[in-house]
Amino acid sequence: MRSFRRRLRRPSVVLAALAAIVGTSVPTFAAGPAGTSAEEAAFLSENDTAMTKMMDGMSIKPTGDIDRDFVAMMVPHHQGAIDMAQAELRYGHNEQLRRIAQEIVVEQQQEIVAMRLALGQTLPAPAPVPDQPTAASAPVPAHSMSPNNMHMNMQKEP
Repeated sequence: MRSFRRRLRRPSVVLAALAAIVGTSVPTFAAGPAGTSAEEAAFLSENDTAMTKMMDGMSIKPTGDIDRDFVAMMVPHHQGAIDMAQAELRYGHNEQLRRIAQEIVVEQQQEIVAMRLALGQTLPAPAPVPDQPTAASAPVPAHSMSPNNMHMNMQKEP
């Protein structure tokens, strides 16, 4: 049953199932429609990977602690948004959407930090986003990552 639910989370599987029920063909964009450029195929592949990782990460075993369970499900959800926004930054061309994607990365990172701090969890060491040069990131002490000054410690927009 879990395997079936996992497959239903993939857009291509859902669309194929819908096509079988309705009896019509529905394009599956995860595989790439005819005429898809290499850039579009790479973007779609990254998005499919991000969505699968997010949905798998959100499937948790309840602990009995509602707050911990909430954070355990929301962190992969927010990370999925970050991963999808980074794919837009890598492949997108619309400057307005790229700006929105940059904001998504920063805001979702801040919310992940805030949720972990609310539970008293330790923060992972800061890491550059895949498109950010390694030399540009400086270590950020965990004590400086309070909700009031997180915006100052997050990555700088280009």
